[in-house]
Amino acid sequence: METLVINPDQLVKPRGYNHGIKTSGTSALLFLGGQVAWDREGKLVGEKNIGVQFDKALENILSVVREAGGQAENIVKLNIYVTDKNAYVSAGRETAQAYRKHMGKHFPTMTLVEVKSLYEPRCMVEIEGMAVL
Repeated sequence: METLVINPDQLVKPRGYNHGIKTSGTSALLFLGGQVAWDREGKLVGEKNIGVQFDKALENILSVVREAGGQAENIVKLNIYVTDKNAYVSAGRETAQAYRKHMGKHFPTMTLVEVKSLYEPRCMVEIEGMAVL
């Protein structure tokens, strides 16, 4: 798979994401269902800590990608849902470290959305996405 990052000059310069990613070649799409900070037993990791929950949710996303034969660089889209945008922004250093740990310097297209609540009431972050393998 080949990818081409698309960041038009007429749009604001993206910081920590890209406006578009074009793929070419023979590839398959992997749709990544929403992942929260559950461990393999279904127990919440990082209760009341949005940074720890972000780290675990992103780790879970990458587990799906790797199981399908991919890696972080195959991810082309992430949607991040948070129940408290201000808490997410305040935990910026912690979430940035977690992001670099899992994604390195790869920045897919991303959207951050604040929502009223998630399926599991104690979850503060849920991440879904798409990868091209």
